[in-house]
Amino acid sequence: MTVGVYIVGAGPGDPELLTLKAARLLNVADVVLHDALVGTEVLALARRARLVNVGKRAHRPSTAQRFINRMLVTAARHHACVVRLKGGDPGLFGRLDEEMTALRSAGLAFEIVPGVTAACAAAAALQASLTQRGVARGVRFVTLRQAPGTSRQAHGSSDTLAIYMAGHQVAETAQRLMDGGHSGATPLVLIEAVSTARERRWVGTLGTAATLALAQAREGGDGPVLLLLGKALAQVAGDTIGARDPGRAVA
Repeated sequence: MTVGVYIVGAGPGDPELLTLKAARLLNVADVVLHDALVGTEVLALARRARLVNVGKRAHRPSTAQRFINRMLVTAARHHACVVRLKGGDPGLFGRLDEEMTALRSAGLAFEIVPGVTAACAAAAALQASLTQRGVARGVRFVTLRQAPGTSRQAHGSSDTLAIYMAGHQVAETAQRLMDGGHSGATPLVLIEAVSTARERRWVGTLGTAATLALAQAREGGDGPVLLLLGKALAQVAGDTIGARDPGRAVA
């Protein structure tokens, strides 16, 4: 079966972090159905494609997933090369399973092209390792966005925790983590719009998360916010705490 649909990871924002395959597919695509947070520099690589914004944004009008599924199937039946462009990596918090199910049900072949996820881009920007021998043996990727009807339990202990779409719930999440046994001294970094020219960081500890959240709301922009937490970030926090007030943005 000929592949006509490519589900592509756009990475965290910097077009130079796209894979070569992703860039090539964008260049030859007929239609690109893209997430709202995919930047204009990445979309500019789709020189001949019709661009369709099918993005979702919290607390804003968003495209229903069922509608996206139908658009994807319809586009695949009328065009030779359709790119479904997702922020970061398609397999992390991107509803990839629902879109694959729709394509399979329609008898359409597809291919997945992975992308750099925000947590890895953030670690690179911070010059930190998410794992560290003798300190952090694992990483857990989680999101605060949940499907209707699911419970909101405090996340369990993990060596390094990467919380996507942290946005407006940083203080609440931090309190739940401390209630669940995490130390308030655990290093914490909020990073907004990672890898882009709009990137900003707020560095502190779990115990100062509420202050960091207030600073981010006051000083930050409109980009996605990632929360990184864990002892592996101690060097990042150590370079900042004491030299700056907690909650102040770090260039």
